Amino acid sequence: MDANKFDYLLRQGDNALILSQQLSQLCGKGPALEEDMALTNVALDLLGQTRMWLTYAGELEGEDRDEDRLAYLRDTRDFRNCLLVEQPNGDYAQTLTRQFLFDTWHYFLMRGLADSSDRRIAEIAEKSIKEVTYHLRRSGDLVVRLGDGTDVSRRKMQDALDELWTYAGEMFIYDDVDQAMVEQGVAPAAEGLRAAFLGHVAEVLDEATLTMPPPDAYVQRGGKQGRHTERLGYILAEMQFLQRAYPGVAW
Repeated sequence: MDANKFDYLLRQGDNALILSQQLSQLCGKGPALEEDMALTNVALDLLGQTRMWLTYAGELEGEDRDEDRLAYLRDTRDFRNCLLVEQPNGDYAQTLTRQFLFDTWHYFLMRGLADSSDRRIAEIAEKSIKEVTYHLRRSGDLVVRLGDGTDVSRRKMQDALDELWTYAGEMFIYDDVDQAMVEQGVAPAAEGLRAAFLGHVAEVLDEATLTMPPPDAYVQRGGKQGRHTERLGYILAEMQFLQRAYPGVAW
């Protein structure tokens, strides 16, 4: 088994899984009916992507762990999602800003992975890109509408951006796993991904009349290596409860 590739697959699956779980908690709580439906649809899209990533990870591992076992029977330190996606939903400005930062990175990553030397990874990226493109267009449009909206909406968006920005940088800090994937032609290099991310974010924030924090602002990190905030424990406690309480339960 290629341990680095297995870990890299978990990272992609866990990012989508945890953000999907976070968004699913907002079902029925959206600020408007249309937005409530949109948040739920994005959650479902991400869950579908989770299944593809974790299914491939389980097959590569060869330990008879399918996507369900990987999702429901791993502990907190075994998860490899970035810290950004486990941040609280908070108010709508925080939910939206978290989504926009993730969507921007996710979009350019999927474009890069579509050219992956690993055909299975390339196929997953190609299947995901239409959904991810919609996610980015939607969250970007809303950032502009709220940032360039009322004094209250602009202040809330700026506060959310300043707070969550410190978590966005982790996605571009490559460790040995990431570097191994770059060397194998599996994943895109950090430099190009970061430049594309910053360019798009700067363009949207300028239109939204929001101030972009310094690109090298203090960066929170550790999620990709299994060092998480306490928030992830609460997310997993809710998400994994049924399977943990009734092992092997089936519909």
